[in-house]
Amino acid sequence: MRNSKTKDLVLLGVLTAVLLVMAYTPLGYLNIGPLAITMNIIPVAIAAIALGPAGGAAVGAVFGITSFLQCIGVGGTSAMGVILFEINPILAFVQRFIPRVLTGFLAGWVYRLICSKSTGTAGKVTGCFVTGLCTAFFNTALFMLSLVGLFGNTEYVTELMAGRNVLVFICAFVGINAVTEMIASTLVSGAVGTALLKARLITPISTAKAEAA
Repeated sequence: MRNSKTKDLVLLGVLTAVLLVMAYTPLGYLNIGPLAITMNIIPVAIAAIALGPAGGAAVGAVFGITSFLQCIGVGGTSAMGVILFEINPILAFVQRFIPRVLTGFLAGWVYRLICSKSTGTAGKVTGCFVTGLCTAFFNTALFMLSLVGLFGNTEYVTELMAGRNVLVFICAFVGINAVTEMIASTLVSGAVGTALLKARLITPISTAKAEAA
């Protein structure tokens, strides 16, 4: 048990370090207009797979902090983040931080649920790819919903929405960004998770609990 906890802590540290490297290099973000294609969701997805909801939420929190820091020009600059920070810095923090924590937490439960339905290797492998996809989806959906929910009455967001309903606005606004993130997260998170599972380098909390059930 002690070795397992030590291994989890080491893995958490490694994934956090990877996320920080990505966040502060061109590997993490590709800024296109007010939004950015972010690859930082990949360490969050892998943490959700390997460490469960708590691990996913922890790495998601680090992602959220780096995202908020871009609002003040630390580690790059987010055009949207700068504007939201000027409108209300507290709400800007909430909008940047909470969705990323929830993304990791929910992704961990997705993987845990899949493993609870299938204890075989094929089920776990499928879970890795599905979790990668869901992580990207949760990140985009929660980010945009919080944007509309917290800043929907501001002139900035009102102009972006241009009279469209929330669903149409979100789909039109994220566009190719969301699709690219989902494809990348699905393939990379699925491949890395599968490799770690087959090499027996990690024993996901979710898997262990599913097999004990």
